[in-house]
Amino acid sequence: MGEFELINRFFAAASCAQGGEGVVLGIGDDCALLSLFPGEQMAVSTDTLVAGVHFPAVCDPCLLGQRSLAVAASDLAAMGAKPIGFTLALTLPDVGPDWLAAFAEGLSRMAHRCGMSLIGGDTTRGPLSITVTVFGSVPAGQALRRSGARPGDVLCVGAALGNAAGALPLVLGERVAPVELAAPLLGHYWSPMPQLELGQLLRGHATAALDISDGLLADCGHIAKASGVAIEVNLEQVPMSSALQAFLGQDAARRAALTGGDDYVLAFTLPPEALSSLQGRVAVHVIGRVLEGEGVTLRDPQGRDITPVQRGYQHFRETP
Repeated sequence: MGEFELINRFFAAASCAQGGEGVVLGIGDDCALLSLFPGEQMAVSTDTLVAGVHFPAVCDPCLLGQRSLAVAASDLAAMGAKPIGFTLALTLPDVGPDWLAAFAEGLSRMAHRCGMSLIGGDTTRGPLSITVTVFGSVPAGQALRRSGARPGDVLCVGAALGNAAGALPLVLGERVAPVELAAPLLGHYWSPMPQLELGQLLRGHATAALDISDGLLADCGHIAKASGVAIEVNLEQVPMSSALQAFLGQDAARRAALTGGDDYVLAFTLPPEALSSLQGRVAVHVIGRVLEGEGVTLRDPQGRDITPVQRGYQHFRETP
């Protein structure tokens, strides 16, 4: 099957490629054309997933399609942006039409959930690799950033943490679990739902935000560094699902919630007085505070510093 036949059959004809709000021209020309309302800025982010690194080389292609878009769209949520569209660059080994059809179906499912349109991309032959670039819009000057946290702010997250990291032994076939425990963990790993609504509601309230992809403590470190502040996380306040705790046990569940990757849940800082305007509308879990200083500290219920050395996943980390 040639490149253009592949594109036309599985992606240009996909339900997510039929245009949408903000898409003037999608697949079929040299460039896509997007339209923004006056007074808005474009938010753009790119994520690459590589077989054997970011997902098992053998996995359900429909689930992989969902995950590939979700992890990229989460960056739009972190900036408070409204999704518009995305491009897909797909490097493929020899795969058949059944694989491509299932992948395109999963991609379309997540695109519809996020309100996004497939507007272009590229295909080539090689080891399986998926690059998704997402486009969104945000009112000028209102994008959420990592650099605004201030001493006195509270640190919050938008949902329970650790489910995706807890699912990894199931994904890799290292463990099995009853369906009532496995389903919510695997669901979060393969189909994390970007917190787009939360991100947009945080505009004008949050002083800093990001999505947790490499682990809570590691990613809070990015906020602390960009904002020039210290962040303190209270162990007992970090939310975890009952499924995670039942599957891993309390200690391992806490490690997953604190340092496990692939959560794609928003972490953000707020002035304390902003909490009341958000609580009851969206999930807001207060887990710490912002202080003068630098770095991230984890405190136990007695206030002791129990910060682990390994705080999250790092790409290209040098080994001793």
